[in-house]
Amino acid sequence: MAGAKNHDYHILPPSPWPLMGSFSALVMAVGAVMWMHTAAYGGSIFMLGVAGVIATMYLWWADVVREANAGDHTPVVGLHLRYGMILFIASEVMFFVGWFWAWFDFALFPAAVESVGGVWPPKGIEVIDPFSFPLLNTLILLCSGTTITWAHHSLIHGDREGLKKGLWLTILLGALFSSIQVFEYIHAPFPFKGLNYSAAFYMATGFHGFHVLVGTIFLIVCLIRTYKGDFTPRQHFGFEAAAWYWHFVDVVWLFLFITIYVWGSAGAPIHGG
Repeated sequence: MAGAKNHDYHILPPSPWPLMGSFSALVMAVGAVMWMHTAAYGGSIFMLGVAGVIATMYLWWADVVREANAGDHTPVVGLHLRYGMILFIASEVMFFVGWFWAWFDFALFPAAVESVGGVWPPKGIEVIDPFSFPLLNTLILLCSGTTITWAHHSLIHGDREGLKKGLWLTILLGALFSSIQVFEYIHAPFPFKGLNYSAAFYMATGFHGFHVLVGTIFLIVCLIRTYKGDFTPRQHFGFEAAAWYWHFVDVVWLFLFITIYVWGSAGAPIHGG
């Protein structure tokens, strides 16, 4: 038959979401620049761009879910989706390499920065005790790594109840981590700006906290899809991508805890100690 499909690839129909996403990102970037320069309506333009980006993500991924449920994600398509997720995580790794690079530059060559007094951490600064809330958050994330693995294994073996329980526990642990980090920021002994130590600290840990928030939302979407009956032992890339992302967040935190909290506090007075 003319036009019959005789391959395993999914030919996508025309979609407005790439154009909408690009334009929304442009509006968000312009609005952010205007907002930082205290221009009129800068904050409103930035929030308009954010709303456009969120709408694009929802609508685009809703299409992807419908394609999966329609059987368009053949083994070949699924393999390529996995390649795409691997490349995305690799790009995220390089994103964090930039923050680690800045931290190592300050820490290994403090004499090059006059404002820190030639030592790291800088003179006169009190640091956060790494073995209080940071250690607790480390244990929380490690536990969340086990619960998401439990959920994954339950899905593979057809245990829907185990999948739901594992997802619920992982989401609650992620929310607990974020809550503790907000509490830590509120009571931190140093401000966000005015010092390279605090700027590097907040940028590295803050962006990780943002990734935890995104990962938690990712898992909530997977939980909703689970209750709707999505995912099978043979086809569950959406859940698999969320699990990979969550494990990536876990591993990055371990490096942050060791380098920024433990090594980054060596020799400095502990706040409240």
